[in-house]
Amino acid sequence: MTPPKRQRRHLREEPLPEPRTSGEEKGEDKDVERLYVLTGAVTDGERAPLDLVTLIVARADPPPSSPPEQSALIRLCKAPLSVAELSAYLSLPFSVVTVLLTELLTAELVQARAPIVRQALPDRSLLETVMHGLQKL
Repeated sequence: MTPPKRQRRHLREEPLPEPRTSGEEKGEDKDVERLYVLTGAVTDGERAPLDLVTLIVARADPPPSSPPEQSALIRLCKAPLSVAELSAYLSLPFSVVTVLLTELLTAELVQARAPIVRQALPDRSLLETVMHGLQKL
């Protein structure tokens, strides 16, 4: 029995990738035009005063006419989520998420709440002391 003859494989010529400019980094590969289309032509520049820890809660179900990104934001916000979490879940920049949330806030589909600051709450030991004092009365 003779071994089968090996056939020579021909290399396929693939186009070389375009070189990156010096300003581009790995994280900046996103399509800038896509982000512009997502946010629309925001001409007034007014955004809601949102920061990374502002909690967003949905007030209603997404309307059928809403864009997919806004619908996804509303569905994610059934439970309170911070703007930073929403940005991470949707893989969108913070600035794009704030523009989308501003539109949802003006349409009253979501509600923005300030986060609960631990220092604003009274000390637990103080509350327990007051409770025990009231029970003794």
